Amino acid sequence: MSRSTTSPQSRARRAALLAIPLAVGILGVSVAPAQAAPVQHTTAPLTCRGEAVDPAAKIKYRTEAVITAPLSTIWRLQTDVARWPSWQAPVTSMKRLDPGPLRPGSRFRWTTPAPPTETTPDTTLTITSTVHQLQHGKCVRWSGPAIGEGLRIDNGVHVWNFTKVRGGVLVRTEETWTGAQVEADVPTATRYLGAGLEAWLGDLKAAAEADPCHHRDDR
Repeated sequence: MSRSTTSPQSRARRAALLAIPLAVGILGVSVAPAQAAPVQHTTAPLTCRGEAVDPAAKIKYRTEAVITAPLSTIWRLQTDVARWPSWQAPVTSMKRLDPGPLRPGSRFRWTTPAPPTETTPDTTLTITSTVHQLQHGKCVRWSGPAIGEGLRIDNGVHVWNFTKVRGGVLVRTEETWTGAQVEADVPTATRYLGAGLEAWLGDLKAAAEADPCHHRDDR
């Protein structure tokens, strides 16, 4: 549809979507959407203890990478959520809502900035995540909304899998988004989701491979 025939409502929805470094939001990373494109996967969804992402979601992305670091290092970085800000700069605050190691039922609340657009203000997104399934060293699945002034994802469901392979660990991740605002422009929202997941995985790889425990041979 050309610019001249786009309704004000459609322009407003699209502008709101363009404020979604909701890769910043649910994902906690801020990157340009052009850095990643939607990927179609024919394999079964990733699962953790038999539970997957939202099968009815219109917005979905999956990616993977081999990280040359011990599984224990990768697992610690990913599940010690209180320390996310130390290796994910866009995570501006993090608060565990319960004590102890991450486990099913654990909740954590974190924030990340979102820039202004023509229709949305400079705002801070607040994400409250709940862990639903976790198998130590194998997988974790959580979900939660991302909410800011003029910005909202009703629910993001995120699954991470970790598998030892020759030379390191295969880390696979898949996420879905639902909500009227993001579903108003599925291709754009999917590009942002994809960009965010690619960046998060890249940050995890960089942090794990630079970690002092990198050379410990527990792989």
